[in-house]
Formats: sequence, C-alpha cells, structure tokens
Amino acid sequence: MGRLFGTDGARGVANTELTPELAMNIGRAAAMVLINKETEHPKVLIGKDTRLSSDMLEGALIAGLCSVGANVVKLGVVPTPAVAYLIGKYGADAGIMISASHNPFEFNGIKIFNMDGYKLPDELEEQIEAIVLDHAQPFPAYSDDKLGCVIEAETAAIDYVNHVVENVEYRLDGMEIALDCSNGSSSRTAEKLFTALGAKCHMLFDKPNGTNINDDCGSTHMDNLMKYVKEHKLDAGMAFDGDADRCLAVDENGNLVDGDFIIAICAQDLKSRGKLKKDAVVGTILTNMGFNKFCESEGIKFVSTKVGDRYVLEAMRAEGYNLGGEQSGHVIFLDYCTTGDGQMTAAQLLSMMNRRKEKLSDMAKLMSRFPQVMINVKVSNEGKLRFDTDKEIKKEIEESGERLGGRGRILVRASGTEPLIRVMVEGEDSSEITSIANQAAELVRERLV
Repeated sequence: MGRLFGTDGARGVANTELTPELAMNIGRAAAMVLINKETEHPKVLIGKDTRLSSDMLEGALIAGLCSVGANVVKLGVVPTPAVAYLIGKYGADAGIMISASHNPFEFNGIKIFNMDGYKLPDELEEQIEAIVLDHAQPFPAYSDDKLGCVIEAETAAIDYVNHVVENVEYRLDGMEIALDCSNGSSSRTAEKLFTALGAKCHMLFDKPNGTNINDDCGSTHMDNLMKYVKEHKLDAGMAFDGDADRCLAVDENGNLVDGDFIIAICAQDLKSRGKLKKDAVVGTILTNMGFNKFCESEGIKFVSTKVGDRYVLEAMRAEGYNLGGEQSGHVIFLDYCTTGDGQMTAAQLLSMMNRRKEKLSDMAKLMSRFPQVMINVKVSNEGKLRFDTDKEIKKEIEESGERLGGRGRILVRASGTEPLIRVMVEGEDSSEITSIANQAAELVRERLV
C-alpha cells in the first residue's frame, strides 16, 4: 500500500493490503495521536459499511483501541457522516469509519475523524503513519483496569436520521422519489429519513449481502436509476455511494444532475435568500468550466482546491464559507455537517424543489456544462509512483494544453484511493477533447501499466 493514507483515509484490498494486523495498529496509533492523555479511558466511535470485510476490520480496530486503553462505541452499519455527527452528540474523543466508499466490495478503508467531527489533516495522518510504519513510538502495553471496553449504540442510525430531518427547512410532502442506496450504508437510513420528511419512496439497491455494494448501482453507476425515474414518472431520483457521503441526482426526465449542478442550484438558492456566506462557494480543480461561468454570471466567488472533499472543507473552514463540494457528489453544507453527506444533500435539494414548486430539470438550466471526457487508466502500483516524474507524460500534457489554448484544459492526476491515473479533458469541441484524452490515456497505459 505504500504510505497509509490517500485523499480519503487508508484504503486497499481487504485482508491482503488492508490486513487485520494493519487495522489493529492504525487503531492503536490513532488513539496515541488523537486522544487527550489526561483522559483515562477515551471514547472512540466505530461505524462501518456493508462490505463482507467490515466486521473483520471492526474487530481488529477494536482490539487495537482497547489495548491502549480506549473505550469503543460500536455504531453498526451507518453512513460516514453519521460517525462525524455522532462524535459530538455522544461526547466522543474520535470516530472511525470502516468503508472504501464507491470502490468494489473487495476493497475496504479506514477514515478517522477528530473530536470535532472533521477528517484528520495531513500532519496528523503523517504522525499515525510514522508510528505504524516507521515505529516512531512504541505501542503501550496496558493490562488490568487500564484496558478499554466495548459498548453498542443501538440508536445510532435513528439519531443520525433525526439530525438530518431536523435540519431540513421545508418538508417533502407530495413528492414521489426513487432512492438508490448502492447496497451500502444508506440501506439502513434512507427510507426512514425520506419517509419521515413526507416523500413517497421507491427503494432501489437497498438489500446488501456483503458483496453487492456498488455493484452496478449507486452514484458511480447511474443508468438503472435514470431509467427507473423516467419509466415511473417520478419527481426525481437520488443515488448514494457505499458509505453515503456522496449524492448524485436524476431529474424527472431521467437526466443526470451531477455534483456541480447540485452545488450551483443550492448556491443560487442560498444567495437569493441571503444565506450563502460571503457569496462564495468552494470546488476543486475538477469542477466543470461551466460552473465557473455560472459563478461569474451570478456574482458568486468560486474558490478551487485540490481534489478531495477534505481540501474543500479546509478552505471552507479557513475562510468562513458554508457551501462547497465536488462534481462526484461530495457536497458539504457546513451549517449542518462537518463532512460530505449524501442524504443531507438529497434532502436539501428536494426541499428546495418542493418549496419553489419547480422541476429539477428546470432548476438545472441555470448552468451549461462544458463537454468533458474522463478516462481512468489502471496502472501498477509502481507505475502510479512513477507518474510524477515521467517526462514523456508531462510533455504530452503540456503540448495538449497548448493545443486547447483558452478553449479547454487537460488534467492528468493519480487517484488518491485506487491504482489509477485519471485523464480529464474539458473544452468546447467534443471530438477534439475525446481525441486528446485518448492519446494521453494511451501514453499513460504504455508507460505506467
């Protein structure tokens, strides 16, 4: 796996790359770095998604945490944002989510939150890595009454559902929607949540079996939801990823409404009501160029960060903004959440629709999307490490950028969570950007596979 943490926690193939031993040591090191040493038995929450390996890794993390004196509260299967929220509600010192988000079931991951419900900054992750990988500090060997214990929080899912419901301004009475739960964490919460808000819900992919998470469903596989919404003449559809921190939408015509459009709709609505702080919104370098044009026309300041909702959040907190996110569907409403929350996003968007009595297709007309081509090239782990220093690839990127001029852009980057190089080309001419993307992807394939 190399160093432990990517853009969204530690992640790898469960039991071969992300082993129980490694998980146990991450638990130990996290407690050593995060916990106030004056607290005899700090409290750490653990949530998980529906992957077959989540139980195994949960057991390993519990063993590591208890061995260094931490008490563990098991939340069971819950969304990632539930862990972040419940840290404060339950008075915990930290929280851990076991999930590999949108990845296939054989992968799993460990995301860590501090006592304020925020993902760890790079420097704290590096301290954990130094303890686990470089043995910078020895693990304490506690015994007797210094060992931690384990309890179960039986109301974790409903406590999270109530939190979302309480923060939705306008109910969803009269709406009929489809919810694609990706056979993941939202399978435990989505129907309760949106029914409580008054919507009639059609549930899709809400029967996890340990191996079907993200399997041709969820926010990375939208075709089934798009077809279903159109055929059943519903108001909208909402798709979540495996741990429900992302949301993508489908309008009444079966058309995709991605994260950029969702953020644009919410930003315009909040600004019109004087609720968009500093009239600004935060996105990433992958945000569509059409979003920039939208912001210019609406008098909204656009702030761009590196890819990853953690970097979006850092910029929001540093400057006092309250809305940001990614095209992939990570949307952060900082007035209500400390991380991306797919179900909060869906609820806020649907609430806006119902309050304004507008169709989602009409609301999405506020922005025009520039054509964009994304190619994911699977590479070897060694190839991924060579990417930053490969002169031929760098030359190709520079020359492609010059060809596009002011009509578009090319962005080639290594995935923070998978052995992939992502090639993204955006511009006015679809055939031109497709040709440029294919050429760059083929060079990456030749040199890094």
